[in-house]
Amino acid sequence: MRGLYLVTDRAVCGHRTVEEVVLMALRGGAACIQLREKDVSTRDFVEEAQRIKAIMAPFRAFLIINDRIDVALAVGADGVHIGQRDMPYEIARKLLGPRAIIGLSVETWEDVERAGALDVNYLGVSPVFETPTKTDTKGHWGLEGLSRIRAATRRPLVAIGGLNAANAADVIRAGADAVAVVSAICAAPDPYQATRELNVIIDDSLALYHR
Repeated sequence: MRGLYLVTDRAVCGHRTVEEVVLMALRGGAACIQLREKDVSTRDFVEEAQRIKAIMAPFRAFLIINDRIDVALAVGADGVHIGQRDMPYEIARKLLGPRAIIGLSVETWEDVERAGALDVNYLGVSPVFETPTKTDTKGHWGLEGLSRIRAATRRPLVAIGGLNAANAADVIRAGADAVAVVSAICAAPDPYQATRELNVIIDDSLALYHR
C-alpha cells in the first residue's frame, strides 16, 4: 500500500456526493479509496459501494471497505480496513480469503506489538495528529511515534489523522508508505486539484525517502 489514500466522509463533502468526490480523487491520482459509512443502512451501503466500484473500474486503484466485512464480500471489494474494536483479524481473514487486503488500525504501542503476530497487509497509524474527523481514539502518535512504529515493523504503514499538503512530506519522511486523508480532499473547494497536489508531494517524497 503506497501513495495517496482517500477515506470518504459524506458529512464533509458539502454539496457534492461521495461518488463525485471519489471520481475527482481518482482522476487526480488517488491510489486507494476507503469507503466509510457509519450511519447508513446495510442496503444503502452495499448499493453505494457498487456504484463506487463501477466508477473505479477504469482506474488502477484499490477499493477498501471500512469495518464491514459483509459489504466487502457483497460487492467484491479489494479488501477491508478494521479497527481494534471491529471484527478480529483472524476471522476477517478467514471470511475474506488470502488475497484480500486487510488493514488494521493501531492506536497504542500494545496494538503495534499484537499486530506483529498478524499477517495484515498494512497498519493504519491512527491518528498521527489530532483531527475532528476521528474523535474515538486514545491520543495521537505524532511524527516521533510514527518513526518508532516504522523502526519496529516491516509492514506498510498508512498514516491518517490531520494530514494535508502541508505535512504529507513529513509523514513520508517519518516512515509512512501512504498518506490517508479525509477533509483535505472531501472538503476541498476542488477535490481534483487537491488530490493532484497531494499526489505530487507524496510521490516525490516516496522517491526521496523510500528508495
